[in-house]
Amino acid sequence: MAKILAIDDEEDILALIANILRRDRHEVITRSEVTEIRPEAFQGYDLILLDVMMPHVDGFELCRKIRGYVSCPILFLTAKSDEEDVVNGLMHGGDDYIAKPFGVKELSARVNAHLRRETREKSLSRLTVSGVSFDFDLKEVWVGDQPVRLTPNEYKICELLVRRRERVFTREEIHEEIYGIDGEALFTTITEFIRSIRSKFKAYGVSPISTVWGVGYRWDND
Repeated sequence: MAKILAIDDEEDILALIANILRRDRHEVITRSEVTEIRPEAFQGYDLILLDVMMPHVDGFELCRKIRGYVSCPILFLTAKSDEEDVVNGLMHGGDDYIAKPFGVKELSARVNAHLRRETREKSLSRLTVSGVSFDFDLKEVWVGDQPVRLTPNEYKICELLVRRRERVFTREEIHEEIYGIDGEALFTTITEFIRSIRSKFKAYGVSPISTVWGVGYRWDND
């Protein structure tokens, strides 16, 4: 059972979400508006469902402001299909999005898939490659003694590449690892994530991700 926060200004949507996820034995807390952003009010949840189009503050802005305080998956609920809007939301710390209208099975499957990925066991170890240090338990990254502030999806990409640095990953393979086989996020978001990751590492004088032209990306072993 997971504790899930759902925020949407449509009461009917909130009722639907609550009914679906409570059938899966999750605890569901619903909110129809956000007038004040207090980070502590969004902590303690295993997953957050966040509507994009809301009064007072839109979902993308809310995600950006709370992402530094919460590590759980954040899934956007959106009727927007514009590529730029979706990429913008995911680059601000969202993990995935579910397009409205959604079906009962779809919502249940997508939420539970993200919860499973969050609880998947990983080895408790550290690794330093190409001047970048990882703590896989704490999900932290450093260059020297300086922490690198990555979004959850940026971290997932880096961990995937560094753990399996003997191979090259296509953009589509990275997308499937991050979002699952049925993930709706656009493939172009992976390109944007790689660009953002490189920019953050460049500030510390390292460039650990290489492009293998015509194939994909890999983590340098130097």
